[in-house]
Amino acid sequence: MNRPPPIRVLTVNTHKGFTALNRRFVLDELRDAVRDVDADLVFLQEVHGTHCRQSDHVARWPQAPHYEFIADALWPQFAYGRNAVYPHGDHGNALLSKYPIVAHANHDVSVDGHEARGLLHCTLHRPADGMRVHAVCVHLGLAEAHRRRQLEQLCELVRREVPDDAPLVVAGDFNDWRDRAHPVLERGLGLSEVFVQAHGRSARTFPARWPLLRLDRIYVRNTRGHRPLPLPRRPWAHLSDHAPLAAEIAL
Repeated sequence: MNRPPPIRVLTVNTHKGFTALNRRFVLDELRDAVRDVDADLVFLQEVHGTHCRQSDHVARWPQAPHYEFIADALWPQFAYGRNAVYPHGDHGNALLSKYPIVAHANHDVSVDGHEARGLLHCTLHRPADGMRVHAVCVHLGLAEAHRRRQLEQLCELVRREVPDDAPLVVAGDFNDWRDRAHPVLERGLGLSEVFVQAHGRSARTFPARWPLLRLDRIYVRNTRGHRPLPLPRRPWAHLSDHAPLAAEIAL
């Protein structure tokens, strides 16, 4: 029996469509770079839903929410989890998918009085074989104590809502510069990180121009195989403060 091809996954913190230090609005360039990867699933963090003040003053600000602008015609399915809400707009996590999204829910894991954070859980249907694939787009806090709590909430979410034998991809910005998430997610959920499995260490992704810190991750469970995909330094180094990660995952 012929198996469907591996799924291609991309994760990137969009920095709300601006370059590092908010010097230039580059959402159209970011969209082109995302399209060039041709991923089946795109995990986005810090992506705008709305911002009425910026839309009036920033050139080339799209009328559609940023995740819809990036999805365009290439990803017919998308889900958005609004994490941060302020007087002029909102931002959060989004998943763009070439597969039908049959269910999605955003889980607030914010710590009171600190930055808004969320876990966007989507259930996907792969038409080629009818398989249900679960995807969780992650953006964790800057403080280690907050991340510990949020990792516990991620484990609780997966145990509660994801069948033990279902393929699972968990990707996004973990802000985990001390690599504390690996043992928690390996012991608690049986997750493997794609770059750790391939290279022995997670990938350096921040700051994008001269990556030093290992903040972003792609974790998997119940897969037949996986491999990191190399991405060119340009144009990505100029499109956000985080470098993206990509992988092929055989289910």
